[in-house]
Parts: sequence; C-alpha cells; structure tokens
Amino acid sequence: MKKVILAAALTALIGTSASAQQPNTLTAKEKKAGWKLLFDGKTTKGWHTFHKDAASPAWKVEDGALVLDQAAKKNGAPGGDLVTNDEFENYELSIQWKISEGGNSGIIFSVNESPEYKATYETGPEMQVLDDDKHPDGKIIKHNAGDLYDLVKSSQKAVKPVGEWNTAQIIKKNGHLTLKLNGVTTVETTMGTPEWDALIANSKFKTWKGFGKYQKGHIALQDHGDVVSYRDIKIRQL
Repeated sequence: MKKVILAAALTALIGTSASAQQPNTLTAKEKKAGWKLLFDGKTTKGWHTFHKDAASPAWKVEDGALVLDQAAKKNGAPGGDLVTNDEFENYELSIQWKISEGGNSGIIFSVNESPEYKATYETGPEMQVLDDDKHPDGKIIKHNAGDLYDLVKSSQKAVKPVGEWNTAQIIKKNGHLTLKLNGVTTVETTMGTPEWDALIANSKFKTWKGFGKYQKGHIALQDHGDVVSYRDIKIRQL
C-alpha cells in the first residue's frame, strides 16, 4: 500500500512540474487572448539599443533572460537602454525582472525615438526597478520599486527580496495607467489629464518638453549602470 501511495504522489508531483508554465512561452489560452512574446528567450530579436540599429552586446541572453552585463561594458561593449522595435499605445505588458544587490533599472514606456531626444527617459515615464534596501533611491519617496518614478508613490510595498523574480504589469488604455507588481496594484493614474500635468509639474521632469506627452511609443529596459535581468516579456493589444 505504501508503494502505491508513493507512486501516486510521485506521479502527481511530476504532473505538476510538467504543467508549470515555463518563462518565455505562451499558453494556448494566452495566444487566444492575443498575447505575444516580446522576447523569445534566446536572442535579442525585436529589440535594439536606443538610437541604434541593433542591440548592444552588453545585453546578453543568459539562462533564458535578457541580462545587462556590466563587465562587458568595462571591456568596451557599449551600453544603453534596450528598446522594442515596435511602438505600442493601448496594451497590457507583463514582464519579470530581477535586480542585483544595490541595483537600479526601470521599465520605461511611451518612449519617442526622434533624434531630438537623447535618452529614453526624456519622453517615457518609468516603472521603477530597484533594490529598495541597498540603493540610495530606496530612501526617496516615489523612487521605490513599483513606483511611477518621481511621479506617483506605490499604494503599498510589493517587491520581493533581491535575487528573486518579480512580475510587473503595465496596463495602458486610452491614457489610463495601471501598474502592478507581483499582483498588487501599485499605481493608477491617467496620462494627458490636468492631474497628469500637475504630477509632472511637481517632479524633476517639469521643464522637459517631451516628457509624458506621447501616448504611443517604444518600451525600454533601462541601463542604469547595474546588473539586471528581464524575462517572460509579453504583451497584448487592448
């Protein structure tokens, strides 16, 4: 009897493991709902460094993740923010991130790549990616993980410890923004409204003419000088 119970338990465990969804894949249900992968888990196809034709070699694919290799930069590989080839306006984005100890990065959206702008953050708002405990920004209001950087503080802290994968979602529909971190809604606001203009007017971006002005744009992964990893990047149009 014990052998039968053990065999049943083992079969159940194997079945559970087999049914667990792997990163960088879509289920049949997700495909039917219109989800598409922005990262294939193997290459930087579909991405390029801001204002460049291809992705910088500092962005490597390791163990199914896009990893910003700071050591490669020290050896001469140019860095820079990685941006999608395509632009998006109304969508739901889901992405997993893992930050290094004391690290800083961000998911920047509605990025305009016109030559007049020299960086992604000149136009694109940012969902902060951070080690809140050991990076100096962790002590600054509206600069913590899950915040709409320098604009809106998270409703509650939802970040996981350094070394663990976090799942971030950015939902943007007709200007309305919802940010989620690990299933917790951290921020809700609407672009292009008087309230939005007030948020910008009270931020470090108040004199930046293009900041937060574009409803449609690229999605960017920020090179802030620290090691960071991204995977399971998927999007569906709304």
